[in-house]
Amino acid sequence: MHTLAQLRAGALAGLKRLDLSCGLTEFPREIFDLADSLEVLNLSGNALSSLPDDLHRLTHLRVLFCSDNQFRELPACLGQCAQLTMIGFKANRLERVPAAALPPLLRWLILTDNCISELPSELGERPHLQKLMLAGNHLQSLPASLSQCHQLELIRIAANRLTELPQWLLTLPGLAWLAYAGNPLETEADAAALEATPNIPWSQLHLQQQLGEGASGVIHQALWVQPSQPERKVAVKLYKGHMTSDGSPLHEMNACITAGLHPNLIKVEGRIVGHPQAQAGLVMQLIEPSYRNLAALPSLASCSRDVYADDTRFSAAVALRIASGIASAAAHLHQQGITHGDLYGHNTLWNEHGDCLLGDFGAASFHATSDTLETRALQRIEVRAFGILLGELLERIDSGLSAERRERLMDLQSRCCQPDVLSRPGFEEVETALRAA
Repeated sequence: MHTLAQLRAGALAGLKRLDLSCGLTEFPREIFDLADSLEVLNLSGNALSSLPDDLHRLTHLRVLFCSDNQFRELPACLGQCAQLTMIGFKANRLERVPAAALPPLLRWLILTDNCISELPSELGERPHLQKLMLAGNHLQSLPASLSQCHQLELIRIAANRLTELPQWLLTLPGLAWLAYAGNPLETEADAAALEATPNIPWSQLHLQQQLGEGASGVIHQALWVQPSQPERKVAVKLYKGHMTSDGSPLHEMNACITAGLHPNLIKVEGRIVGHPQAQAGLVMQLIEPSYRNLAALPSLASCSRDVYADDTRFSAAVALRIASGIASAAAHLHQQGITHGDLYGHNTLWNEHGDCLLGDFGAASFHATSDTLETRALQRIEVRAFGILLGELLERIDSGLSAERRERLMDLQSRCCQPDVLSRPGFEEVETALRAA
């Protein structure tokens, strides 16, 4: 994090990324001294409510973060920034999004956790739009013009006021990651599964080291000590109460429970009751330390695509075991009326044998279990996400794959990603094709 004193002293000359979080109520004019170099500007965590009309003087600005401020309107000056591709205004007080605020090269828009009830139709006139984060607003509809955004791959519309999914949304050729939980349109979670989940008293859990933290909660290793039972090592996830980019953490918890048992899903042992701060949480299977994330989160440059370490390589046997495991888990979820919504390498844990687990249900949504055109489309949107993952695995196979097998797998990958949503195979067909390969 940089300081205002550094900026004013001229100590940041030539800087490409500036991070300022120091209670700002006005935009520091000294930022314009960096106009010849500045590409990423992060002003999150201040008390700003406006930006200067001449912001376009930052001619190299590509990324702007202004989350956790006090804006009520997306500033119109953003639309004049010719190189601006990514805008983040999460957790402000936004009520209005003027068409003039949308820059021509817009690729990634984050408006999560605001008070927006309407979006301008001009949003669909941004052909580079790839990632759209709108969870936690007051939207009752989406602009029909978004049907023109054929590069749109990820949409988060959870926790709004939508009563139906527009038909054009289900036909977008590039869409692979969709989250819509917490809207009136969503099918309810399986009440029987929720009620059947064991309650685990907080007093039986002894937290140990922290294992990780995400937007929705914190995971600890813990000892579970039950009366007349040997103590067990488990993982405890305590959920945060506020909105994430994917949606509500409590919806995530319900999806984890409803998902049920599958060898490629992390087992839920029970729901925590009696927490002293009434915090919601789950007790889950503790994953062996030999498991690691398949990939890293998308970067500012990759936008909707995971980032893999340069030395990531697999044998054909390991890659296909991972692919088969994830396809099997996704098929199981669809049978339960759940779309994962975030089927990615960074949410896949794996070990050197190719054993794998699909985690992170933050973007999961419920749909009808009956076979309707909407259900089929929702499931095949997720098949495209799997096709992208399969392609990433195939690119990194270094041994054990003949030209004929590679051709068969590339054909499967192509069918999973084809632009005609309903022509993609379902996961049962994907599993059959992987076994044949």
